[in-house]
Amino acid sequence: MKQFKFLMPFAMGLSMTAFLFSCNSGEEKKADDKPADTTAKAETPPPPPPPPPPKMMVIKSKVANYAKWLPEYESHDSVRLASGLHSYMIARGVQDTNTIMVMMVMDDTAKAKAFAASPGLKERMKKAGVVGPPEISYIDVQMLDQTPNTTSTRLFVKHKVKDYDAWKKVFDADKPNREAAGLTDRSLSYEIGNNHLVSLVFLVADMKKADEFGKSDVLKKKMQEGGVEGAPIMFYYTVAKKY
Repeated sequence: MKQFKFLMPFAMGLSMTAFLFSCNSGEEKKADDKPADTTAKAETPPPPPPPPPPKMMVIKSKVANYAKWLPEYESHDSVRLASGLHSYMIARGVQDTNTIMVMMVMDDTAKAKAFAASPGLKERMKKAGVVGPPEISYIDVQMLDQTPNTTSTRLFVKHKVKDYDAWKKVFDADKPNREAAGLTDRSLSYEIGNNHLVSLVFLVADMKKADEFGKSDVLKKKMQEGGVEGAPIMFYYTVAKKY
């Protein structure tokens, strides 16, 4: 009997432990059985990166009459498309509105060059009233700002540089001077396969300021510092048509 009394507390302890263990197991099971939250929203994927700047074919030429040339140019669109050329913009000179510059997005450089050398194009240009041989460039665009704006006057600049990277550092640092002259960087390109031939386009807010800046000693000094070789070609134009 004494032995039974001695074992009673131990037996009761075991019973309580078993009871508590069974209760906890039930609670854990309920917690584990809880269904997953399916209302959580999936993370929004990041936007795709912007497309790389295009390669372009640029043709500058003189025409006898712009009004007669334009319909001839546009009626030839299917032939250009077959050569991977897409009309981008037509520009007209400020000083001579019959000096035009055509810019086309280019899918394939070899196809574009074959198109430029074709007898069919030469015949078409003659029919459209193109005067003299055109100036043709194939450019690799490095920067193109397509922000909408109300300024239709542009300045196209083309020059040769000794070293593109060295010139680019000087050009970037000189941005405040350009802005003070009312010039806004619009595009930067170089000839495909030759980054020593650089082309630039600027928005022009004030023709007088821009012209004075183009002739200034400040710009001449910066161009020397950047390694520009020879005199740059400058062409003021207005956007006649954007495609």
